[in-house]
Amino acid sequence: MSPKVVGILGGGQLGRMLAASASLLNIPVVVLDVGVDAPAKQIIASSSHIDGSFRDKKKIAELAKRVDVLTVEIEHVDVEALETVQESHPNVSIHPSPSTIRLIQDKFSQKEHLSSVGCPLGPFQAVDATPEAITQAAKELGLPLMLKSRTMAYDGRGNYLLRSLDSESIATAIKFLGSGSRKLYAEKWVPFVKELAVMVVRGLDETVASYPAVETIHRDNICHLVWAPFRLSDIDQDPALPTKAERVAREAVGKAFKGAGVFGVEMFLLNNGEILINEIAPRPHNSGHYTIEACESSQYDNHLRAILGLPLGSTRIKVGAAGMLNILGSSDGQSSKISESSSPSSSSFADDLLIDKLTHIALSTPGASPHLYGKAQSRKGRKMGHITIVGTSDAEVRERMAPLLSCLSEFEGDVQGDQASSPDPPHLLGYSHPHPVISIIMGSDSDLPVLLPAAQILTKHFPSIPFEVTLISAHRTPLRLVNFAKSAAGRGVKVIIAGAGGAAHLPGMVASLTGVPVVGVPVDSKSVSGSGGGLGGVDAMWSILQMPRGIPVATVAINNSTNAALLAVRIISAGKPQLVIQMEEYLRRLGEEVETKVDVMNRVGWAGYK
Repeated sequence: MSPKVVGILGGGQLGRMLAASASLLNIPVVVLDVGVDAPAKQIIASSSHIDGSFRDKKKIAELAKRVDVLTVEIEHVDVEALETVQESHPNVSIHPSPSTIRLIQDKFSQKEHLSSVGCPLGPFQAVDATPEAITQAAKELGLPLMLKSRTMAYDGRGNYLLRSLDSESIATAIKFLGSGSRKLYAEKWVPFVKELAVMVVRGLDETVASYPAVETIHRDNICHLVWAPFRLSDIDQDPALPTKAERVAREAVGKAFKGAGVFGVEMFLLNNGEILINEIAPRPHNSGHYTIEACESSQYDNHLRAILGLPLGSTRIKVGAAGMLNILGSSDGQSSKISESSSPSSSSFADDLLIDKLTHIALSTPGASPHLYGKAQSRKGRKMGHITIVGTSDAEVRERMAPLLSCLSEFEGDVQGDQASSPDPPHLLGYSHPHPVISIIMGSDSDLPVLLPAAQILTKHFPSIPFEVTLISAHRTPLRLVNFAKSAAGRGVKVIIAGAGGAAHLPGMVASLTGVPVVGVPVDSKSVSGSGGGLGGVDAMWSILQMPRGIPVATVAINNSTNAALLAVRIISAGKPQLVIQMEEYLRRLGEEVETKVDVMNRVGWAGYK
């Protein structure tokens, strides 16, 4: 057994997953929370667990006597009790430090501190819970105005978006935020385009590492979905955005706070590419659940490693993409809105029919891992579990997530669905997929007849591979070319097929700007447009073939985009073995076609064969 015992203040779902990681390393854990069956206590059976509130000074002191390291799964603990332990038990390490927890508990103090060390933030100010003070804050910061409780606020609780300065709206806001019983502060509303999160881990030696930036989608101020890694949504976005988000998060944790462990950094992405910090949690975070299945070391593994002084694990993502869906309880634990035909007939995993149904769907979904938290009672908005889905691409993950989101939509009566995919993906209907794995580009729309067979063979024989088709001219739209090439990897593109005629600079220029493999298709310009140099595409072929050393471009025969698509599939199959099987099946069908033709020729004779 480990010589160090870890004490966890709080026995909820975060403590549960932390205890699960500890169990794999024989690290003894003692949990302080109310009840003998708290979620975290269910993972490691031990008579050492303590029954009591994680805010109880006496219970915290009792926990300190039994452990070597104290950590938290929730920041709303008694900081004074931790500071007392720090003095009375100098041999007990507390991570993060009580001073860090105190700072983070008061969100306004947290903002002030982050601002003092140069972290990027939106405008904010303290405000009294009075109509006069709130009206003055709105005049200075503008409407809508985000009003927040300074303490005891999480999952959107304690937040109120004020849209009007009429007396009724202000009175409602003050009542919602405690009728003056809590200190408040105000933030200028940030018109963000996406919400991002980065999990940061810092070791005892102050080594700081970060997980990939992810996109988070919130509903009713609670994290609903996480898509990992964060992807650029169009070619005009700065390709350095994910790296920038990770840097902002690392610097904030490194400069602003003390103590080892994992910190969850939530951020806003603005339309101009600016990244602002929203808030920071001094513990593993909801937006990092995906790391259990998707990364080489989970946030829970690394939190333990960090607070125990062990080598930090790799934070790299080990799958093509991942998605995480939060499972929240329904209002009464039941749902009559899910049709009986869709209700599970086998084992039940929860009294809440919605949770049970989602779990059954997850169990029949490739790449899905359901995590139920063992909470005794389901309540509306209560976090009861989550489901992580991994796949080789963003499109595959979203396709696998679609049945779960459809189930939620059915329960909520939303006929439009929520983030669910169309039954027929756009690349099978003649449109570009929003999350392409293969990008087919050409210098002119006159080249489309030559590049069309590439799209057709992918659609017919490899429909699971999402692709896009678009125009990029090396000579007429050079800036678009640069943006496209630099953003390709950040958008999840794995292979680029570039068709060009004449001087045919497109494939080579794209290859010089991205590390994504490029397959060039020489186009006979005269054959597709009735004009051109009349060189039969040989000019384009030599241009693509004669790339300088260090900038490789694969080249196929003139006008043969079919082979370009097949080569792209083979390149992708290096990371997706199922595609090798599909390719071999395609080759088998080619052989059968030849055998059929041989039979016909033998039957009718070569003279009558047509």
